[in-house]
This record gives sequence, structure tokens and C-alpha cells, in this order.
Amino acid sequence: MKQQNYKNHGKYVFGYHVITFLAILAFLGGSIRNLWKASEDSLYSASLLVLLAFILFFMFYFIRSFALKAQDRAIRAEEKLRYFILTGKSISNNLTTRQFVGLRFAPDDEFVTLADKAAMQNLSETDIKKAIVNWKADEYRV
Repeated sequence: MKQQNYKNHGKYVFGYHVITFLAILAFLGGSIRNLWKASEDSLYSASLLVLLAFILFFMFYFIRSFALKAQDRAIRAEEKLRYFILTGKSISNNLTTRQFVGLRFAPDDEFVTLADKAAMQNLSETDIKKAIVNWKADEYRV
């Protein structure tokens, strides 16, 4: 497996991010076309297909966003604990969840300095990731 770094740390699941998304879009487009061409007898079932397509589209979005939100909460708790273990002090309350997500890739010897710098200079998640010298891989994020 290739070593993880800033340029390759994002994860895309082709079956989910591409195929499923395109299938839902095709279903949405087909159902709208079906509704447009529907006769009065089939108008009800055609409109239900459009509704189902929108439901699938929203499910596609929310299933992913809920999972990421749960992971972000776990990352925030893990990085707060790691900071406390390394320093014996609580980390700044000024850090955002996105900053914690960026800090998870910092090894212990860079973490405290980078966390303090992120809090003082309000670094973005991307700036934090780019500042990491020795990338610590996170293979568990999905």
C-alpha cells in the first residue's frame, strides 16, 4: 500500500461516490422525463417515482454526512485526549472540528506545536495538513 500523505489521503469509493451517484441522477432524470410524458392514468405512479428519486438523492447525501459527523466527533475527542496525554493540559477551546481533523495526521512530536500554532493563528485544516513534516497515516477514516 502506498504511504499516505497530503496529496493522497482523501478516500473515494468508486462504487459509492461515482456509480451510486450517477445511478441516482439517472433515475431522477428518467423519473422526471416519465412524469413529463405520463398520461393522466399513470400520473400518480410517475410522481411517486420522482419522489422516490429525490428521497434516494437525499439519502445518498445524509448517509455520508451523518457518518462523517460521527467520525469528526470521535477525532475531536481523540485529539483532545492526545494533547492532554502529551502536555498534561487541556487544548485550546478555540480550535474548530475541521482543525482537529487536520491535526489527526500530525505525529506526536509535531502535534503540540502545531495545535498551539493552529489555535493562535487560526490555521485552516488545509494549512495544518500542509505544515505537517512527517505525515501520520489515518487508515480508518471512511
